[in-house]
Amino acid sequence: MKEHIFPAIKLTALLLLLCAGAYPLLVWGIAQATPQKGKAEIIEANGKRFYANLAQKFTDDHYFQSRPSAVDYNAAGSAGSNKGPSNTDYLAAVQSRIDTFLVHNPGIDKKEIPVDLITASGSGLDPDISVQAAFVQVKRIAKIRGIAEQNLRELIINQTQPPLAGMLGPEKINVLQLNLALDQLK
Repeated sequence: MKEHIFPAIKLTALLLLLCAGAYPLLVWGIAQATPQKGKAEIIEANGKRFYANLAQKFTDDHYFQSRPSAVDYNAAGSAGSNKGPSNTDYLAAVQSRIDTFLVHNPGIDKKEIPVDLITASGSGLDPDISVQAAFVQVKRIAKIRGIAEQNLRELIINQTQPPLAGMLGPEKINVLQLNLALDQLK
């Protein structure tokens, strides 16, 4: 019995040190190397405070829409839906998002809708959309706001963030920052 208990206690102690000590310190150290030192990026605009690194809910047709959220943009419940592509509830939710998008963006063909506008991210809090997701919304916003489509395209290009280190991940746009810049076009 001793031959099993002592190695198990040693392994438990080692894993406790690694998982509850070394790993959190490593993650904390990496976070300190970021511009915000591991803290939220807060933007103040129009007398309000926004978290730029968390998705915001934009449903008004005057604004670029965010990626859907499985947790209704609630950071306290960050999670995905965990429903697979064969789940009927998931398929119904995606179809509902497609139908809603098409109603608010007449003249857009279903094939033109980028996947990030109809599927939620893994955390449900992704603050970014693809460049294509922004471009597909230009006609609606230009018509409602009375802004030339070319001006909106230039705004999107100016707000586009390159891949990390120039090669990791796709180009992306922070929806909150894009919409705040859009308000400045007035």
